[in-house]
Amino acid sequence: MGTRGREIVGIDVEEVLRLLNQAYASEWLAYYQYWLGAKLIKGPMKDAVAAELNLHATEELQHAVLVAGRILQLGGTPVLSPEGWLAMSPCKYDAPEDPYVAVLLDQNIAGEQCAITTYKELMDATKDKDMVTYNMALTILAQEVEHEEDLQSLKEDLELMVSRGSK
Repeated sequence: MGTRGREIVGIDVEEVLRLLNQAYASEWLAYYQYWLGAKLIKGPMKDAVAAELNLHATEELQHAVLVAGRILQLGGTPVLSPEGWLAMSPCKYDAPEDPYVAVLLDQNIAGEQCAITTYKELMDATKDKDMVTYNMALTILAQEVEHEEDLQSLKEDLELMVSRGSK
C-alpha cells in the first residue's frame, strides 16, 4: 500500500486488517454455502430459491473481491486457505446436509444476519477513522440487508404455500 494511504487510517491498521479478514473469510464461506445449496436444493419453490441462492453466491464472491482488495491496499494478506476461513470467520458455515428448501433458507438467513453484524462492527470500528473501509463496508452491508429481506420473503411465500396446500 502507499505510505500516505496507510497513514490516513486513523485506527490501528492491524485491527482493521483483522476485521477485514473476518469479513473476507465469511464471504468465501457464504459463497460456497449459497453455491452448493443452489445445486442440492429440494422441495417446493426450489427453482425460485435456487435462482436467488445463485444470485447471492455471485454477490458474496464480489464482496470477497472487494474486501481482498482493501486488505491488500492496507498491506495485509487475505486469509490463504479454506481452513483459515473456517477459523477466522465469525459466521457459521452450514453445510447443506438437509437440502430441503426451508432448511436452506433458514441457514442462509442466519448467515446474512451474521454478515450484517460483521459489517456493522467493521463500520463502527472505522467510522471517521478509515473512510475507504467504512464506505466499502456500507456498500456491502446494504446488499447483505437486501439478501436477508429476499430470503425472508421467499421463506414467507414457502410457508404460505405449504400451509394452504395442507388445508
